[in-house]
Amino acid sequence: MAALKYLAGYSPNLQQQVQRLVDNNELGAWLEKRYPEHNSPHMIQTDAALYDFTQGLKQQHMRSSDPISKVFFDTRMHVIDNALGQHQFVSRVQGSKLKRKNEIKVSALLKTLPEPLLRMVVVHELAHLREKEHNKAFYHLCQHMEGDYHQLELDLRLFLTLRG
Repeated sequence: MAALKYLAGYSPNLQQQVQRLVDNNELGAWLEKRYPEHNSPHMIQTDAALYDFTQGLKQQHMRSSDPISKVFFDTRMHVIDNALGQHQFVSRVQGSKLKRKNEIKVSALLKTLPEPLLRMVVVHELAHLREKEHNKAFYHLCQHMEGDYHQLELDLRLFLTLRG
């Protein structure tokens, strides 16, 4: 089941179901049915739009968290260790002050996928402002911000499987 590398952590039963869809060339049709808007790109296509989108989610769910200084699409980011987004906490000394910046970058691939999948990745990266590790509190926060978080994560992995 090498074709299912993005689903390695899921149950064998789910992997078998997806493998059947892949073998029968039905995964694309299944995703198209689930996300009929997939063929028309969402409106978040620029770094400025992504920044505004991210700030809106942060304002809605995480007002008291540290500010975000930069959010952008990264055209060089590919699926590395199953990641389509990264957060960076940059600290540097300027004079006698310690300056800290939070940056989020998202794979440009997400411009071509349905908007709910982009939202799931942004929520994931925002959650790292409070929880650095992928622990129970982290996933609880993700689910608080996006009720369908786990389903969207699976669907994103299915899109990645389809792309190869």
